[in-house]
Amino acid sequence: MAIQLYMDVHVPQAITEQLRRRGVDVITAIEDDAAELPDDQLLERTTLLGRVIFTQDIRFKAMAEDWQRQGRGFAGLIFGHQLGGTFGQFVRDLEIIALASEPEEWQNIVEYLPF
Repeated sequence: MAIQLYMDVHVPQAITEQLRRRGVDVITAIEDDAAELPDDQLLERTTLLGRVIFTQDIRFKAMAEDWQRQGRGFAGLIFGHQLGGTFGQFVRDLEIIALASEPEEWQNIVEYLPF
């Protein structure tokens, strides 16, 4: 079973659109009416939905790493720095992750892109 992705409000729509064209199950915080939620509530929301979140917000990544240290559970977070890769790199890496991994592999994981 492929994982489902959730795009933070900071992620460009072009990345989401390309992933959808490639058959990846993805929703955005805006579509979920969650764009105004604080990061901790958004991470709880994505966990409730069973979706791994992709963010380009360094503070969000730091918060998830704090949760790891505290042993707080979450569905997984993928971080891609805005200057760390191209849209194409992010789309390729996210597609591979989404289609080739299982939800349980992402429990309490923070991953960095591009690989």
